Amino acid sequence: MRDPSRVENGPHPEVWTGRATNRFQWLLALVGAACLALGIELAVDSAWSSGVLALVMSVVGCIAAGLLVLFGTLAFVHVALKVDKESLEVRCGHIGLPRRRIPLAHVAGADFVPHVTPRHWGGWGYRWRPEKGTAVVVRRGEGVVLRLWDGHTFTITVDNAESAVRVIRARLRPPAPGPA
Repeated sequence: MRDPSRVENGPHPEVWTGRATNRFQWLLALVGAACLALGIELAVDSAWSSGVLALVMSVVGCIAAGLLVLFGTLAFVHVALKVDKESLEVRCGHIGLPRRRIPLAHVAGADFVPHVTPRHWGGWGYRWRPEKGTAVVVRRGEGVVLRLWDGHTFTITVDNAESAVRVIRARLRPPAPGPA
């Protein structure tokens, strides 16, 4: 059975969906879980001889670092893009946060970019750079660049980005006048 979001030619689907995944983020999440486990292990079974303050600082530091890395990486394991007749919605991670909804009325154009890299944006995640705009980058590869009417750009890494651009462009065009 064919996925309607992957239609190459012909009518565009009512709702186009796509996503991109970064499996490497799971390794970083494991590092966060290890830091969290180390903090718990220090709190429960500690033979720390340097004093209580050093122990508390180590436990809090390990737990805080573990939670930060764990939740920070799990939020950007994947990104989902949904384009319907009125808007475009970007949702990150398993709980869908951060989330951004952009009405198509705010979009001036859409372009396909074959090579979006985390290095150009300063890493993975939800990024902002004054000279480049805003981006959701979860992996290296193809992406969609939205040009907004306010002069800003928004870049999303997503599989089958060319198809997403075609659907977005088709929805930006004013409808052709019918016979009178």
